[in-house]
Amino acid sequence: MKLLNIFRMSAVIGIVLVASILLVDRWLSAQASSRIFDSTAEIPPRSIGLVLGTSKYIAKSLNPYYQYRIDAAISLYEQKKVNVLLLSGDNAHRSYNEPWTMKRDLLKAGVPDDNIVLDYAGFRTLDSVVRAKRVFDADHFVIITQRFHCERALFIAERNNIDAICLAVPGPKGLAGLKIRMREVLARIKAIMDIYILDMKPKFLGPKEPITPPEADQPDTEQSNSDQSKTE
Repeated sequence: MKLLNIFRMSAVIGIVLVASILLVDRWLSAQASSRIFDSTAEIPPRSIGLVLGTSKYIAKSLNPYYQYRIDAAISLYEQKKVNVLLLSGDNAHRSYNEPWTMKRDLLKAGVPDDNIVLDYAGFRTLDSVVRAKRVFDADHFVIITQRFHCERALFIAERNNIDAICLAVPGPKGLAGLKIRMREVLARIKAIMDIYILDMKPKFLGPKEPITPPEADQPDTEQSNSDQSKTE
C-alpha cells in the first residue's frame, strides 16, 4: 500500500512537472510571436542584422540550419533591409570558427567586407544577444535564425531592454527537427533560470566596439523618416 501511494505521488509530481514545462514553453513562444517575421518582404528594415552562429557541417554534411541563416542574411542585405551583418558565434579553436566561416560565405555572395562585423564571443544565445548591445552598441536590430530559436532570443532581448525583431528562417523537419525542438524546451527552461534566478551575464564583454553603418548605405528607415518630414 505504501509503495502504491509513493508511485501515485511520483506520477502526480511527474505530470505537474511536465505540464509546467510545456506551459512555460508555450508562454515563451506566445510572448515573441508579434516580433517574428517569416519572410524578408514582410520584415521592417533595420540597420543591423544579427546572425546567430551554428556549425556549417554536421557529420561532414552541410548543416541546413546554417545554410538557411546565411541565405536569409544575404537576402536581407541585397533587399536593403539591413546595412550591416553582425556575425556572432563560437570561436572555440583554430579549426572551428563560426563567425569567420559565415563571413567567408557572405564575402563569396558579394557582401562587402565593410558591411560585416564579427563577434567571436557568441558562445551562447544570451552572449550573442546581450553583447550586440553591450559591446557593439546595437539596440535596434533583426535577429536571423530558426523560429524556435527566435522565440528564445527575443525573450532574452526583451529582458535586457533590447529592441529586437527576428526573421524566422526554415529548418529541417521530420525526426531531426523533432529532436532539436525537444532540446529547445530544455534550453528555454535554462534561459529562464539564467535571467530570473542566476542573473547570468555574457562570458566575455571587453571594450566597446560600436557599429557604424557605412555612409553609402544609410538605412531605408532613415530615408522614410526624411520623406515623411518633408510632407509634414
